[in-house]
Amino acid sequence: MSTNAMHVARTGLDAQQTRMQVISNNLANVNTTGFKRDRASFETLLYQTHRPAGAQTSDQTALTGPLAVGTGVRVVATEKIHTQGALATTGNALDLAIDGQGFFQILLPDGRMGYTRDGGFSRNADGVLTTSSGYPLQPEIDIPPDALSISVSSDGIVTVQLPGEVEAQEVGQLELASFANPRGLAPIGENLLTETTASGEAVPGAPMADGMGKLVQGALEASNVNVVQELVDMIETQRAYEINSRSISASDEMLRFLTNRL
Repeated sequence: MSTNAMHVARTGLDAQQTRMQVISNNLANVNTTGFKRDRASFETLLYQTHRPAGAQTSDQTALTGPLAVGTGVRVVATEKIHTQGALATTGNALDLAIDGQGFFQILLPDGRMGYTRDGGFSRNADGVLTTSSGYPLQPEIDIPPDALSISVSSDGIVTVQLPGEVEAQEVGQLELASFANPRGLAPIGENLLTETTASGEAVPGAPMADGMGKLVQGALEASNVNVVQELVDMIETQRAYEINSRSISASDEMLRFLTNRL
């Protein structure tokens, strides 16, 4: 029985170690633009049912509850918490923040579509708006090389002021993508997420339409990590890890006591 208790405690150690890694990653990305904090979700392992509920205890009585012993815990999933991050003003014309729902669409080198809340864009040598890694924004926006200024409206219309012209010239329309289940998106690094069967298919649309958020030019969305809350969670995880470790030590002492008495 004590060896079973050791096994259960070991699953607790593994689960708390995974949770600590999730918390550490959240804290490491506290200054990452558009980062959404992760949360570890736990579930119980299979129960060993020695006597089911309703089992007869006499001719006229039955158990009101089962005799079932748990076998431990595991981390079943890590979920992104897609709450809005604070908007930090940068003054850079190519910095865009989404205030509300939606993701920027990014074309990856392998042809897949990536999705991000990081709106820190730049122009490449051809004048195309790209991420910091050089991946082009979709739909593609070409900025003329002689543009004097760039303006992006709340609903995603991109205009530029060209030399010698009074009226601003429209050069494109930004689109966002939404998902039925954004928590189902798969993080792949570089502030990018990809579509999965759990997330559902991307639904593109213009900002401020069909429930999409609005764009804010000259600003970036900060990480939604709350450092104080993460530190509290870290202390809680550390204490849970210590208690599981003590359970193993207590089980070992019980086995040693039993061995010495036999």
